[in-house]
Amino acid sequence: MSSSGLQFPHRRYNPLRRQWVLISPHRTQRPWQGEVNPSSGFSDVHYDPTCYLCPGNTRAGGHVTPKYESVYIFDNDYAALLPDSPAPPADASPLLHAEAERGRCKVVCFHPDHSLTLPRMELADIRRVVDAWTAEYLALGQQPELNYVQIFENRGAMMGASNPHPHCQIWATEHIPDEPAAETEALKAYAAEKHSCLLCDYLQVEAKEQIRMVCENEDFAVVVPWWAVWPFETLVLSKRHLRSLADFSDREKTSLADILKQITTRYDNLFETSFPYTMGFHQSPVDGEEHSEWHFHAHYYPPLLRSATVRKFMVGFEMLGMPQRDITPESAAARLKDVPAIHFTQKSPA
Repeated sequence: MSSSGLQFPHRRYNPLRRQWVLISPHRTQRPWQGEVNPSSGFSDVHYDPTCYLCPGNTRAGGHVTPKYESVYIFDNDYAALLPDSPAPPADASPLLHAEAERGRCKVVCFHPDHSLTLPRMELADIRRVVDAWTAEYLALGQQPELNYVQIFENRGAMMGASNPHPHCQIWATEHIPDEPAAETEALKAYAAEKHSCLLCDYLQVEAKEQIRMVCENEDFAVVVPWWAVWPFETLVLSKRHLRSLADFSDREKTSLADILKQITTRYDNLFETSFPYTMGFHQSPVDGEEHSEWHFHAHYYPPLLRSATVRKFMVGFEMLGMPQRDITPESAAARLKDVPAIHFTQKSPA
């Protein structure tokens, strides 16, 4: 589809969430007199004695982080979920309904080096992280009271990261959370109607059009989705119909590590900063059902809008009406695609 006819206000449909997003390309010219945030720089500190995720340090809860040399995983000292939560009191009214939510919360330290982020890590080190994600998905999925495993990374203070050390979190829940639950229903409905996979079909469209494709390798593709809400939002899609990390071949695990390094490098290069984002994998629930409709993917939701210091706010109409964006997904994809593939902190080979 040509982007020339999409330069005026219009709305686009997100079939994965069955929601709409308003696109207002003409608003990119409006002057900005709002909040300006400090730019996120890179640390050159390899070990921080005050960081509770650095090897050998004592965490806030009193536990000692061992002197690990690769990936390190532990139960969150301040977990949002507990494995033995009791049932709340009986409902006083159908309008005041509550129920128990059991779960587990884990922290995954990517690397002992405090200064690293995913795009600055070696591919072999990222592959170890992928292996750890896979092992945790499988282990947590075997616990009968748990039905969904959400792996996510908040990078940067702008996205609420409480610690700059390279890490992510895993929350495993008794119930399937709202976002993957909505995607499950959309994927099921599409499969029932079309006898096909929504994301397999969508990837074919993006591969043909190419205008929203950012980067790819043998097994994965990264696109700015047609329905993107955040300015430089991207969607990582497996090229093969894989339900979860558990279905990956050895090569696909390495390919996932490679594609994550590719897209996060492009993010950093866009504004030459440590680019903030929330990233999370959406994959098959672990509720004992087959879920043949599920197609593994990752969402990147970065807040930066115009520069390393100006962010997008979801307020006003976005909170009360529907999501809205200014730059088109096509222009966002072009900008991400045009930046160098080698991290700006590294010298390009001669």
